[in-house]
Amino acid sequence: MSTEHPATKPGLKQKAKHELVDFAWIAFYLAFFFCALVTYTMLVLRNYDVSDSSMNYTFALVNALVIGKVILIGEMARLGRGAESRPLYQGALYKAIVYSLLVLAFHFLEEFIRRIIQGKPFGTVWHNIHSEELIARSIVVFCAFLPLFAFRELRRVLGEQKLYALFFKSRVEKVNGSSPGEGAQ
Repeated sequence: MSTEHPATKPGLKQKAKHELVDFAWIAFYLAFFFCALVTYTMLVLRNYDVSDSSMNYTFALVNALVIGKVILIGEMARLGRGAESRPLYQGALYKAIVYSLLVLAFHFLEEFIRRIIQGKPFGTVWHNIHSEELIARSIVVFCAFLPLFAFRELRRVLGEQKLYALFFKSRVEKVNGSSPGEGAQ
């Protein structure tokens, strides 16, 4: 008979719920970021009388979901864990770089699979990639990842409950037995 306390080791249901909530927050953040970028692009192109499809919002949402899942897969594979003993900014920067490269690799894989489905030669993946677009996309993903991983590193160090309290509880309430601002003088 096990003497473990049920609260110390979450069950499969709790892990699945936690991962789903984590995925939802990541996907929501990325969708917000990518949709803002689509809106900006559409407004800029409108100045040059170039009509851009509102289908871009659909692509932005799908990309947010796919990249959110790629991030969770990378975390399951313990990607970037080596930087967790460093200062927070270094860990966040390192993870943003590593996960940007992972997304880039998934982009190549996606293009490769698309070529196979379309019956095109494998070598066309390299020839049909527009390097300027790829560099721009990688920079945008990296810029989206910097605050995301800074926040996730902060959550890892502080703990979910304390970070939640800092963001969503009234500042008048006491956190860990002391009022915010105590000792700040």
